[in-house]
Amino acid sequence: MKPNVGSVDRVLRYLLGLAILGAGYYYKSWWGLVGLGPILTATIRFCPVYTPLGINTGAKQPDDKAS
Repeated sequence: MKPNVGSVDRVLRYLLGLAILGAGYYYKSWWGLVGLGPILTATIRFCPVYTPLGINTGAKQPDDKAS
């Protein structure tokens, strides 16, 4: 698994995950556990949804076309 989540994306995922977990705790709902998804993808720096969509918010990859 090549990392495809950049640093800004990671911070946003951590914040979103914590917000969802906090809302779940506040409302006493198990749906708050959905917040673990963004936290997990931020921690491992890989998002499986990005792969089929061709998205990479990490470091720029060198062009294969350059000679």
